[in-house]
Amino acid sequence: MTAVKPSPAHQAIDVRELTKSFGTTKVLRGVDFTVPAGSVFCLLGSNGAGKSTTIRILTTLLKPDSGSATVAGYDVVRQARRVRQHIALTGQAAAVDDLLTGRENLTLAGELFHSPAPGQRADDLLEQFGLTGSANKRAGPYSGGMRRRLDIAMGLTGTPDIIFLDEPTTGLDPQNRIEVWCIIDRLVTDGATVFLTTQYLDEAERLASRVAILHEGRIIADGTPAELRAGQASLQDAFLTLVQSPHVPEV
Repeated sequence: MTAVKPSPAHQAIDVRELTKSFGTTKVLRGVDFTVPAGSVFCLLGSNGAGKSTTIRILTTLLKPDSGSATVAGYDVVRQARRVRQHIALTGQAAAVDDLLTGRENLTLAGELFHSPAPGQRADDLLEQFGLTGSANKRAGPYSGGMRRRLDIAMGLTGTPDIIFLDEPTTGLDPQNRIEVWCIIDRLVTDGATVFLTTQYLDEAERLASRVAILHEGRIIADGTPAELRAGQASLQDAFLTLVQSPHVPEV
């Protein structure tokens, strides 16, 4: 039976008992979580916890060993092409071509996503992301914040429902981080679902409606920032307490 695209009342992402190993190293050990449509979901974890592996599976770049995952109502293994029609991925390394102008980068991305009017879509995104004044300048000299805005905009040329942002503010100064936060707020206001990973606990607390903590290949906590912070001064304190807990299960 063909899966149907979920309504806003349904889950945008549904992950069940996901496992993945590389050789003898178990990276994911039975990961479970759901992401409601129209929300910001943040996956937290120390380096090597399995965050990038999880994103690669959900964006069809990697196949799990076992378990299942659906994105936009489609199975990431059996219906990978359908999944890709509904998502955008902005990784830690920008996909911007330094030799092209901002507008050329966006137009090319629109053509790759088969946008019916890539030039018009590029102009709309340039305005939305505050890049119109630099549209005809090569992207090479863009500031870090401008490059990140352009990179996120490139992922939106195909008007995706679900946007994966893998540490989008790493290396940015405080002002540029806030600019990216505002972009994420607008995306959700416009109806998108955002799946976020970040190194910054304050960012997760500011943006996410739900947070899951991935530790040693398992989800050890999942809830709103307020729920996870209960009894702690900050989400960072709660995170450190959870990952240092001696009762985290092993396989």
